[in-house]
Amino acid sequence: MIGLGTNTARMTDTIFVLNGPNLNLLGTREPEIYGTDTLADIEAMLSEKAHELGVAIDFRQSNHEGVLVDWLHEARETGAKAILLNAAAYTHTSIALLDAIKAIGVPVIEVHLSDPSMREEFRHKSFVGMGAAGEVKGFGPRGYAVALEKAAAL
Repeated sequence: MIGLGTNTARMTDTIFVLNGPNLNLLGTREPEIYGTDTLADIEAMLSEKAHELGVAIDFRQSNHEGVLVDWLHEARETGAKAILLNAAAYTHTSIALLDAIKAIGVPVIEVHLSDPSMREEFRHKSFVGMGAAGEVKGFGPRGYAVALEKAAAL
């Protein structure tokens, strides 16, 4: 039997930055849409920004939906201040991510390099957005820094 106790983790100044499927291919994947910066470039830029803001980041990427759900739960258990989530294609398909966002009680800011509302029709619906506290989209890699500023101000 699994215990269902309350979250006793104390809030930290750590902000999880979770990245979904195919974002490991940034820099080479459809550069006309996503640009030429790699995920490592974004992580380096965000690490510098986090230092300026006096917060820590825990930066991760997975191509697997369940891993992202597990990391959302981990953010709750470790008392993360907030989560930046670029769920990529799972944004438009994952009720599991929506349910996890709603369950954890940690503010989530949805991040997208492009603006999904300006792209194909199937990208216009965001399950992540239904549970997120905010969103930043269409600013390329700089959008992560904008989202981090929002998260640090919470």
